[in-house]
Amino acid sequence: MKTTHRFRHAALLATAAVLALLPVLASTQGIYRIVGPDGRVTFSDRPPTSSEKATALSPSGRSSENGATGELPFELREAMNRYPVTLYTGKNCEPCNAARNLLNSRGIPHTERTVTTSQDVEALKRLGIEATVPTATIGGQRLKGFSEGEWNDFLDAAGYPQTSRLPSGYRNPPIGPLVPLQEAAPTPADRPAAPPPAAPIAPAPGPTPDNPAGIVF
Repeated sequence: MKTTHRFRHAALLATAAVLALLPVLASTQGIYRIVGPDGRVTFSDRPPTSSEKATALSPSGRSSENGATGELPFELREAMNRYPVTLYTGKNCEPCNAARNLLNSRGIPHTERTVTTSQDVEALKRLGIEATVPTATIGGQRLKGFSEGEWNDFLDAAGYPQTSRLPSGYRNPPIGPLVPLQEAAPTPADRPAAPPPAAPIAPAPGPTPDNPAGIVF
């Protein structure tokens, strides 16, 4: 009986040690939570076989399949909640590309909205933002035009880490227009052609010396 009790106690200690080491291991290499065909759960740095189901773990030891906010490191989650970042971009805009690259390289969670139509421009103005791209909002701060040094200073002040700490599975929301696209109104070429006006009906000729009955063929 004492031997069985000691064995269980040792097994519990070993399990606790593995769980305690998961965040450390996950931060240095890929860790998988593997469920075997028999339902047994193990953790390994080797990819699973075809008969096993696995979930990659983020550096915090939590699943990072969906990139949910709850899986972000505490420091990054706090900055994101207090000072959310939105990037406004346009087409064929090199400064916009540079701004996007900066956010991605630092691992800044953000939402990107494109400004391409007159409706987008009007919506941007209603937000109190000049019609200039790229523009970013970091909480209540607005950054007009791209300057790497200025943008980094504001991101630092907002508490965002200087290097990416995003889980491997994290994805920003899809890029979309500021004003959702609506069904386009039909163009004149799409509208059915109006029927031609009816030709005026000439009055029937009255009797003439050559046609005293006024007959019309």
